[in-house]
Amino acid sequence: MNATNATAPQGDLGNAAPIDVSVVVPVYGCRGCLEELVERVDATLTGEGLSFEVILIDDQSPDRAWSRIEELSDSHRAVRGLRLSRNFGQHAAISAGLASARGGRVVVMDCDLQDVPEAIAPMLAAMEEGVEVVLGQRAERQDGWFKRTGSIAFYRTLGWLTDTEYDPTTANFGVYSRKVVDALNRMPETDRFLPLLVRWTGFNTVKIVVPHARRSEGRSGYTLGALLRMATRIALSFSDKPLRLVMTGALVIAAGAAAIAAFAVYRYSAGDIRVAGFTSIVASIWLVGSLLMGSIGVLGLYLGKVHGESKGRPQYLVWQDTREQRQ
Repeated sequence: MNATNATAPQGDLGNAAPIDVSVVVPVYGCRGCLEELVERVDATLTGEGLSFEVILIDDQSPDRAWSRIEELSDSHRAVRGLRLSRNFGQHAAISAGLASARGGRVVVMDCDLQDVPEAIAPMLAAMEEGVEVVLGQRAERQDGWFKRTGSIAFYRTLGWLTDTEYDPTTANFGVYSRKVVDALNRMPETDRFLPLLVRWTGFNTVKIVVPHARRSEGRSGYTLGALLRMATRIALSFSDKPLRLVMTGALVIAAGAAAIAAFAVYRYSAGDIRVAGFTSIVASIWLVGSLLMGSIGVLGLYLGKVHGESKGRPQYLVWQDTREQRQ
């Protein structure tokens, strides 16, 4: 249906009214499905008798999604659009939405309708007393083989680098309490990865099985290489395991070198070696040199992260806000 003729949902009762639920949606490459997304979220939450807002964050989507977000914001009072000044990445866009969310509970979901809006209701119902996070568990993923393989490789690599077990059937789709959102908003780091930040808070989390749909438009911007690079970047931000791996490697090589040296001394004292071997000396130099360069490289990566954080730059910049345009 035409956005200009859409009926405004009853979720937003005005800026001063309390909001039961905020729905945060980072937008990238999904212009064509935004109206259906808003309508299905509206139908779900209105059916539950909840007041709500839908925050659509344009992470400089290449398909000119901002004009569509403005149309939806004009025709649906519950919709608020944020436009970032450049592409800051999915998790920075989510952070922008969390910082603007007013709801007592906050839903985070993707814009491509693979996260089924109708699943929001059972996730809200699962947030009983003492539960602060409800994650949607995609038992039957409707992705291609390559996407599923890339996702598994990403979570396994990330788990190995951070010494943490990850469930590849869960991602960002979930309901988060106001307590959790406030804690996330207080975290100052610029490298954002929502699942790890939420896990760090330690609040009680439950998982429920939710349906997973096929992507309705476009394709994922996460290639296998991009996922593996992101896993490495996140590991450098959230774990010191790479440094420990370098130290372990250094100790192993040192032990091997000591054993070889002791064996060489033994053979020399026994008269088996007359002239020191040129090949072993060169090999040792190359081995030690490579280890040193690798160690310096890992330290350089961590120093680069420290340098980036020390600048104190914001995680994102909001360029336009439809709420300000309404005023």
